[in-house]
This record gives sequence, structure tokens and C-alpha cells, in this order.
Amino acid sequence: MNYIENPILTGFNPDPSICRIGDDYYIATSTFEWFPGVQIHHSIDLKNWEVIAHPLNRVSQLNLKGVPDSCGVWAPCLSFANGTFYLVYTNVKSFDGIWKDTPNFVVTTKDIYGAWSEPIYLCSSGFDGSFFHDQGKLWFVNMIVDHRNGKFFGGIELNEVNANTLALVDERFFLTKGTKLGLTEGPHLYKRNAYYYLLLAEGGTEYGHSASVLRSKNIQGPYEEHPNNPILTSKNNPNHSLQKSGHASMIETSNGDWYIVFLVGRPLTNLGRCTLGRETAIEEIIWRDDWPYLNSGSSLPRVKIPKPNLPEFKLQKRSPRDDFDSEKISIDFHSLRIPMTDNWMSLKKRKGYLRLIGKESLTSTHEQSLLARRLTHFKAEVSTVIEFEPDCFQQMAGLVLYYNTGHYHYLHVTKSGEDKMLCIISSNNFLKMEDNEKVNISKYKSVQLKASIDYEKLQFSFRFNDDDSFTNIGSVLDMSILSDDYVREGSSRYRPAFTGCFVGVCCQDLRSNKKYADFDWFEYSGFEDR
Repeated sequence: MNYIENPILTGFNPDPSICRIGDDYYIATSTFEWFPGVQIHHSIDLKNWEVIAHPLNRVSQLNLKGVPDSCGVWAPCLSFANGTFYLVYTNVKSFDGIWKDTPNFVVTTKDIYGAWSEPIYLCSSGFDGSFFHDQGKLWFVNMIVDHRNGKFFGGIELNEVNANTLALVDERFFLTKGTKLGLTEGPHLYKRNAYYYLLLAEGGTEYGHSASVLRSKNIQGPYEEHPNNPILTSKNNPNHSLQKSGHASMIETSNGDWYIVFLVGRPLTNLGRCTLGRETAIEEIIWRDDWPYLNSGSSLPRVKIPKPNLPEFKLQKRSPRDDFDSEKISIDFHSLRIPMTDNWMSLKKRKGYLRLIGKESLTSTHEQSLLARRLTHFKAEVSTVIEFEPDCFQQMAGLVLYYNTGHYHYLHVTKSGEDKMLCIISSNNFLKMEDNEKVNISKYKSVQLKASIDYEKLQFSFRFNDDDSFTNIGSVLDMSILSDDYVREGSSRYRPAFTGCFVGVCCQDLRSNKKYADFDWFEYSGFEDR
């Protein structure tokens, strides 16, 4: 039997929202502070997926400059009705303190591969909003942020939406405070037979994460609980390889079968650190007594499920190396908070090279000159070749493994006195640590940099031409600090940590913001972990 193996979207791809149009399936996932915003994946067989679009690619749609780590785009909802795609998203502006600033917007398009509209503001009462299309009516459902007495999770409310203007109608309906699991968020509405179903994320997006279901014959309620809530969770099975299961979205296939997609984490150890971030998995749904259940026979998701009877979706094999010969950057790459513009990056200024013009430091939440892609394998080798002639110690460029402004490992070229040096800087909970080993590379125009990743271990190395062997530099570093779990563990207060490790290239010029570095190629080779 042919199987689907979980997760179906590896690396940082959380909060999946699935949508079907005919025989085509689309999943939208959260991108947080990474630009462009929202990642859309396409499939026809639910097994093989490819990234096809990032809808929020203009500052007018998504202004991320200055947003804190793990804020920005939370939990998009992708839907389709009457020839139009709708994308609802939250752009979280602040998270610390008593109040949370969580404006919600919607953009639309007729062509999912094309340009999306300017955003229409919906509300700021909470986050994880979604649209539900019901026989000509349009509804918006979201969680409420309640700042009173440290409560935070205030329940789920419903608004009708003006189908022409997409503005919310003033009257609001409170649907539920959630189940006893608490921390209720991520609502999605569905209609099947006589019932409306409210699918909720509960228990928090860590090891108690779950998906619960309520139903009602009236969209405004009252809602009754599923007799076996939560219908999806890993919280009672710490040895299971798929943890943190929750924040789900359901879909009916063209042949009438039902599936549920949801986020998971794959820890390095039991209930340990997930260096790949929160990923997306899938399970079969069956219906009994008008209630949805996993076809696994329990609430625990399976690592493998039978492949549905759908045509195979064959993906084109891609080269692990990007030679930067195109005039357009690969869809795999993201920048931090700002769009990719000629004032800091270019594929045209030197043919066959990526040029990065130095901007702010790796701790900046405003303008970094950094391009990176998701780490999608526990074992991987990432390499690049750089030409860079710094004038002072405030100018740096190289290969970075990045989680957020306080957690990264950085192999870079810089200046020390009169010498061009190869150095390592790591940041652990915002404390900078410099490796004592430095290499003088003054007589070389270019240098190849490599990061070898083996689960929790990271080793940097370098060489000067293809005929040389790579030489290790520095000690073995701890990859696991680049994880949601470690960032929360290492903080004296709760810190939002919802992304995953990115690997890429960057350049800083803390003196003049104009010194550039040229990268001839970038290569990512992942090794099968399963």
C-alpha cells in the first residue's frame, strides 16, 4: 500500500489552513516575522506538496518593521468562494505586557499564483481569525484577547461579514469559552449535514497541544462538546515521534473522504527541543453519529497513513545548489521583516552572484541584510562561497543559522586590525559568545563556508577552493538552542517562540550601511532522517 508519511510539510510550517478547489489542494501556513508573508503550498494527492506563492509581498499588505520576534503573521486562513480566494491573517505588533496588539486583515485574489489585493482591516480583538462561507453569507470567527486579571484567552466570538465590503457587521456573538483544556484559539467553522462544527486549538502550542470539536444546529450556538474531546492530541504519549499535535484544519476531498491537517513538532529527545520548528501533518477523518474522529482509532496521529485514491502529484527534482544565475530569487528564500529590494540585495549588480549590502546587526528588528531558507532536515549540510573585503571590525558577512535576534550561530568574515579574519559568533539568550579560534584569510579573495548539522550538533568548516578538503573551525556548537523550546526555557519571562531554524547568508555594515558582500552560490543538502 502507498502511504503518506508525516509530516507532509517539513521545517517551520505551522498553523495549517487547507482549502480545496476542484482537484487542487492548498495549505497556507504562518510566517511570523519572515517576509514575504504566508506560505502557500499546492498538491493534488495530499502527499506531495510544493510552495507556489507568498501572497503578502508588499509593505502596504504587511508592515513588519519593528515587530518583535515570533510576532507578525499568525495563523492565516485560506478559503475560496464564488471564484475568489480569501486570505485572513493577523499581523501581531506586540506581545509583551498586559495588552496585545493584534490587527486582523483580509486580502483577496482571483488567481492564487498572481497578485493579491490591498488589505481590508477587520478588527483587533484577538488573533487566529478565519472566514466561513455559508450559503451566501460570510462569517468571521476568532479568539478574543482578554487582558483583565491576566486571563489572556477570552473565548471565541463570531461576526457576520458584509460580503461586498468585507467589513465586519457590528453585532457579535459569543460562541464558547472552550473546553476544560483551556488556552482556546485557532477556530475554524464547518458545515456538514445539519450541524455546524467548531474546530479549536487548545492546551497551548507546546506539549499539551490538542484539537477539540464542538457542534450546533445554529451557527450562533449553543454548541455542545464532542464526547471524546480532544479528537487530536499527543499529550498523553511522550514517546510518540509526532508531538505538539494541534491547531488543525479539515477538508473534504473530491471523492467525499475527509482529512485533517495540523501542526506537529518532532523533538530531538522525549519532550525535548524541536530544531525544525512546528511542522504540518495529516490524518484521516471518519464520521460516527455526526462527530468527526481520527481513523487511527484514537486521538493520537499516525506517522504513516494510507494514501488517498487521488492522482499522483509528481514534483520536479530541484538542484541543491542555487547558482544565483536567475534575475529572481528562489521562492525558498525569505528576508527578515522587510521586502527584498535593490537597496540591500541584488542579483543584477554582478551577474551570477547574490550581492548583499550591509545593514543592521543580527539583533535588529528593523533592517537586516539577510536571506535564508527553512532548515527541513535533522541532518544537513549548508554551504556558500563569499567574496568580501571589510574595512573594519564593524563590517561582517557570512553564513548564519538563525532562530531569532537572541539565538543564532554565525560563521563570518570580518576585519581585525589589518587582517581579514574568519570568525564565529553565537548568541544564546541574547548573550554573545565568540569562539576563540580565528583564521587569517587575508591573502584569499574568496572562501567557502559550510555548516554541518547532525541533530543537536553543529560544526562549521571552510576551504578556499573545490580541490581542498574542508577544515573545521571552532568547537561543536549546540543546534538545539535554535528551537522554540530552548528559547522559552532560557528566558526569565514567557517569550513568544513559534518559528524554527533558518539557514542563510547575511551582511552587516554597522559603520556606513554600504559595504557589500558577493555570494557565488548557496547549497542546501538534506539527508533522509526517517
